[in-house]
Amino acid sequence: MKNPVPLTSRSVRQEPLNGAGGAWELHRPGARDLGIMAVAVVGISLSGPLTALVTAPVLAIAFWRNAAGAAVLLPVLLTGERSTLAGLRLRDLRSSLVAGLFLAGHFAAWLPSLNMTTVAASIALVTTTPIWTALAARISGVRLAAAVWWGLVLAVVGAALIAGVDFTVSPRAVAGDGLALLGAIAAGGYVLAGARARERLATSAYTVVCYSTCALILAVAALVVDVPLGGFSARDWWLIAAITFVAQLLGHTLLNLVLSSVGPTVVSLAVLLEVPGSLIVALVLLDQAPPLLALPGMVAVVIGVGLVVRASRPTTIVEAAT
Repeated sequence: MKNPVPLTSRSVRQEPLNGAGGAWELHRPGARDLGIMAVAVVGISLSGPLTALVTAPVLAIAFWRNAAGAAVLLPVLLTGERSTLAGLRLRDLRSSLVAGLFLAGHFAAWLPSLNMTTVAASIALVTTTPIWTALAARISGVRLAAAVWWGLVLAVVGAALIAGVDFTVSPRAVAGDGLALLGAIAAGGYVLAGARARERLATSAYTVVCYSTCALILAVAALVVDVPLGGFSARDWWLIAAITFVAQLLGHTLLNLVLSSVGPTVVSLAVLLEVPGSLIVALVLLDQAPPLLALPGMVAVVIGVGLVVRASRPTTIVEAAT
């Protein structure tokens, strides 16, 4: 596997010299990027329905999918992309470590919210991630067209309609809603830090460091709250392996592959397609009927994503020569 984006200077890539702003620009995906993101969306869409079949604790699932993902990608790094490690210093890994911290924070905040508030409210709030990445990009100096904001709002509202959002007013539910929102912000931090990391690192190097960091933090959290990380049935282990393959390797890793070429807001918006995708998978695999507002919600998500992609400026990043 080759690093798809060469480490060219920002002046060549025509990016603003404003720190993180260059890494957080929105770029219109090309055919290759769209194909990769389509496969990734299929992968993450399978995650929710498969997770629903596992009896093991969700914190344990999150730990194993990250730990196993890092273990699978380590040989890729040490063989096919070992040359990309030449000249790297510890500070070059800083953004990858931060991304791992944010990813662990996302799991640690969002997963408990599912048991504290309604699943619909939790999903509706956690899917606001693209809004936070867009706000961070704008604050850093990235100019976003009005169509981008309209598209983001439309996509998030569509996801809320699909989830059938039904907020419950109680201290516990409000706390759960807050955790879900915190999970969305942490997910935004994950892709934003990842975009910075991918400026210097190949996909395998970034993901190995990020996933390992996340797994380590989740292992400590599991120890603190006394959640077992083993002793599961063979069926659960097979399901965890399947989740690792579809969600972590096909999902997160492929999205991280295009992160440096399309930007964190486009990637987090692609993740939003998991909501209608999971709905279709649940209908087929679990025979779960969709909510009443699913169809208009799906239309809103697709139109919103289309608006953002159309309004994103064409990418000027040159692909590596073969």
